[in-house]
Amino acid sequence: MLIFSLISHLLTVSVVPVLTATHSAPGHNSVNGETSAAAQQEELERKWDSEWGFSGISTFAHLPHVKCLTHPEERYDIAIVGAPFDTAVSYRPGARFGPRAIRAASARQTSFRGFNPRAGLNPYRSWAKILDCGDIPITPFDNALALTQMSEAFLELGQRVGAYKRPKTGLDEDVPGERKPKLITLGGDHSIALPALRALKEIYGQPIAVLHFDAHLDTWHPAKYPSAWSSEQSAFNHGSMFWLAGQEGLIRNGSSVHGGLRTRLSGDGWDDFEADQEQGWMRIAADEIDDLSPKGVIDSIMGRIGTDIPLYLSVDIDVLDSGLAPGTGTPEPGGWTSRELIRILRGVQDLNIVGADIVEVAPSYDGAGEQTALAAAQVVFEILTSLIRRGILDADAEVQITRATEHERRKDEL
Repeated sequence: MLIFSLISHLLTVSVVPVLTATHSAPGHNSVNGETSAAAQQEELERKWDSEWGFSGISTFAHLPHVKCLTHPEERYDIAIVGAPFDTAVSYRPGARFGPRAIRAASARQTSFRGFNPRAGLNPYRSWAKILDCGDIPITPFDNALALTQMSEAFLELGQRVGAYKRPKTGLDEDVPGERKPKLITLGGDHSIALPALRALKEIYGQPIAVLHFDAHLDTWHPAKYPSAWSSEQSAFNHGSMFWLAGQEGLIRNGSSVHGGLRTRLSGDGWDDFEADQEQGWMRIAADEIDDLSPKGVIDSIMGRIGTDIPLYLSVDIDVLDSGLAPGTGTPEPGGWTSRELIRILRGVQDLNIVGADIVEVAPSYDGAGEQTALAAAQVVFEILTSLIRRGILDADAEVQITRATEHERRKDEL
């Protein structure tokens, strides 16, 4: 009995601490458990949450991917959106694969090496929440339906509440969502600009100015494509979408600019230019850069548009010389270099850009080095940088206006 009592005593002494230890283990105490889990998550992210340019799922610049169209609760300040549509082209198809090619070409853009020296900022580590919102699922079988799909998608994505919150000034509360989100669309052929402008007109309640870099006018009356066979839907194509937008009152007359033109005209005279002028556009030909220099082109654009009115920036990759950017549907020799285009984009950074696109990248005609898609990805980077920079300047202005308003209110109270 004595031996049995000693064994029972020893078992009791041994088991109690074990049970005590079990009840105090991490995870059973909510505070310690949450701290431990957070620390563990932080360590996992430190070790594994980074990507090289050649690794990871292909989103633009390794940005987080969300199917924003099916997640209305998702907030963002800038969205990269694919519009894989190319059934409104007049020559070579293939731009439906443009969004995929541009994303792949953006792989060397990362947040850890994204600082833009010309602007003094890293667009991927600044105030804005930037997402890759994936592609709009556009039908390739029915252009009327495709136009409806794009119009609804751009409106849905563009009228959301932004993620940005105005910082506290000590004078008022945070005001969430003061800024409307901005969309940068990866085309797709150039006809996608029409549904984008439809959405922007509704969101901003006014016609939108357009800065259009392209080899071609894209303000042609649909009848300029001669055929004995026509329909209402055949009027919607990648050479007439700005004419259609003008007819719908979407474009601000007298404030829009073409840059990089070198197109042949219809017929035997200047009718295309005259019609373009009647629609309120200013034209800068590609070879004018030789006399004006990039700075002269920039000054012409800024003098025409200014820095206040809402602007849609539309970049057809065929504005570049076909020897430098062969991967496009309607290539034209004699275009700008990528360096010249980038210099001009940097020079117009003070424009009030409310939406943008890069279109007509058709990777099946590109070179082995993907030079067309690389140029397009760089164009997006420059536009992103300008949007971020403008946002910083606007935030500073908002704070100054708020302080001035509060100062006047207090004076009135006294």
